Amino acid sequence: MDSNPTAAIAHEIPHFFRVYKDGRVERFRNHDFAPASDNPQTGARSKDVVIVPENNVSVRFYLPKITQDDQKFPLIVYFHGGGFTIESAFSTYYDSYLHSVAAETNVLAISVEYRLAPEHKIPACYDDAWAVMKWVAQGTDPWLKTHADFSRVFLAGDSAGANIAHNMMMRSSVDEDKHTIGLRLVGMALIHPFFGNDEPDKIWTYICPENPRSDDPRFNPAVHPSLLSRLVCPKVLICTAGSDFYKDRGWTYYEALKGSGWGGEVEIKETEGEDHVFHLVDTNCENARCLMKWLADFFHQTG
Repeated sequence: MDSNPTAAIAHEIPHFFRVYKDGRVERFRNHDFAPASDNPQTGARSKDVVIVPENNVSVRFYLPKITQDDQKFPLIVYFHGGGFTIESAFSTYYDSYLHSVAAETNVLAISVEYRLAPEHKIPACYDDAWAVMKWVAQGTDPWLKTHADFSRVFLAGDSAGANIAHNMMMRSSVDEDKHTIGLRLVGMALIHPFFGNDEPDKIWTYICPENPRSDDPRFNPAVHPSLLSRLVCPKVLICTAGSDFYKDRGWTYYEALKGSGWGGEVEIKETEGEDHVFHLVDTNCENARCLMKWLADFFHQTG
């Protein structure tokens, strides 16, 4: 027996985190930090803005190369993945990827830094994301005022970030603020989405004690088609990967949305032979470039 009580483990999710009985949290993959910067190769620029100081909620803007001072771009609000428990909008992974998204798809992107579980359990990430949504709708930031095309606003994310994007779209669809949020949400891109299925999920069960069941509509929207029918945006793109453990979750969401009575258009594209979020691991591989092309077409052919 370990004589040091502070070393005793209270809970562990392999590959993600360990919680000790003294309350400490150890993450098995800590992200590094990439500062905001200009990219001389692409011409894209980035900057950080703090939204909710008391909760450390902030965003990183990515502005593509401009050819006119008042040039407008589709606006993308992006939510990073990591099982609700790891990663950051400011990590090298996501900073590099969002720079590429802005430069290669020619959009103004906003990447959201939200609080992570298990220190901040559900619904903290959703509350933080909604605070950013309301801030974006105000349009007070100079880059938003000058360069955001508010007639073409998209939500996007990968893995758990795709889950958050879906929930922000649903909240925009059914929340009492739906008439005042002021965003014309024309599309949603979900990359390798982390949704639940009929089986208990170790991460969700621990980080959502208020409703640990797999039928929570925030985690498993496919079992609540009446809610899906209210989705406010007219077009959804779902991207899956052929070797991804979560692939079937994306297909289940696709079928549920198609059969819900929602009046929009949903498309699903699968990358054969690739694993979960492969495009973050190797951003220059042929399949990652193909996925980027799908996103570019979606952002510029929708709206």
